[in-house]
Amino acid sequence: MATYAVGDVQGCYFELQRLLEKLHFDPAHDQLWFCGDLVNRGGHSLETLRLVYSLRRSSIVTLGNHDISLLAMTQRRRDVQSRSSPELRRVLFADDAPILLDWLRQQKLLHYDKALNWTMVHAGLAPDWTLGQAQRRALEVERELSGAAHDQLLKNLFGNYPATWNNRLRGIERLRAIINIFTRMRYCDVSGKINFKCKGPPGTQKPGMYPWFEVPGMRRRNTRIVCGHWSALGRFAGIGVCAIDTGCVWGGKLTALRLDGEDITYISVDAEVRRKRPLSH
Repeated sequence: MATYAVGDVQGCYFELQRLLEKLHFDPAHDQLWFCGDLVNRGGHSLETLRLVYSLRRSSIVTLGNHDISLLAMTQRRRDVQSRSSPELRRVLFADDAPILLDWLRQQKLLHYDKALNWTMVHAGLAPDWTLGQAQRRALEVERELSGAAHDQLLKNLFGNYPATWNNRLRGIERLRAIINIFTRMRYCDVSGKINFKCKGPPGTQKPGMYPWFEVPGMRRRNTRIVCGHWSALGRFAGIGVCAIDTGCVWGGKLTALRLDGEDITYISVDAEVRRKRPLSH
């Protein structure tokens, strides 16, 4: 049995198929962890969702910002949905959309495997959160998304405020802060305040901003973390973090990381020729 984490797919369906073939993935024995952003920009989000859904008994998904944006679109009027990108319209108007989107809404913000001692998130963790605190914060949002009042959250989740975590936050602002940390974080200052505009590789950020995993004085956690979200960072391993968004949708690679071995092992496939263009930040 092998366990693999897969970086941001973003609708790159054919690359995902080739990656699974290269892994010799056997759903009867192996397990896939998807770091989020299954959809958007790659051209085949509907096919990607259908494939991952078909593997749901042998896969774990953490939601990315693009996945949550798609879920938010389900709460908009039909005429607004029809003005979304052609790729997302195919998802929203598909015959099996209710099944796929209801399943997507039930997915996690954080997954922790005690036996493997790996934690998966899409973007990052607040610098002062322990693993236990992160698990509890993720569960708050997961309960809302999977509950009867999920429509209220999805209608009100967008916004950059609050940009700093505070235990006194309540209501939609609390949930929005948690979602932004788990799905949008790249850089923040020493207080944990997120800079949503800085997206380039380390060294290009404004003074006083740090990659979320290098903030001075941040909590040390006795778990390894795998994440995606940051194509400009690319493949990164250090400080207990492995980042595996290698920018397939921008012409890079789709990357998997084997989690059950003693050594860090990456397996990648190149983007399709039609995606060969400069990497985006």
